[in-house]
Amino acid sequence: MPAKSPPPAKPTSAELDVLQAIWETGPATVKQVHAHMAAEREDLSHANVLRQMQIMHTKGLLTRDESERSHVYAAAQSQKATQGGLLKDLIRKAFAGSGKALVLAALREGHVSKRDRAEIEALLREESKDEPRGDKR
Repeated sequence: MPAKSPPPAKPTSAELDVLQAIWETGPATVKQVHAHMAAEREDLSHANVLRQMQIMHTKGLLTRDESERSHVYAAAQSQKATQGGLLKDLIRKAFAGSGKALVLAALREGHVSKRDRAEIEALLREESKDEPRGDKR
């Protein structure tokens, strides 16, 4: 049986900012990522973004195409996969493994807008239509 590869590193808050920029722009150079991020954070230096992206590459969070003079970085995992891993960890650690507790906390604490709530309700109604009649909880 082949050796199981270690799970990808959990990104820090700063690393998530870089990943968010790359998910929004697609594969990009450090200069492009810096320009994207600097639109919201003027104090962010090019050198800091470069160093952060180099560390992220070493950790396996980013891939790097070195075929051009300016290296092009891409996220090693999709946004959905990264968010799924972080969500699973959050549910396990902060909500004793209960997805229901997470959702209820988000709803109670006002983290869900009326528009988002309507979208969630529509999704739940749609899913309940797909459930076999005897399997409702």
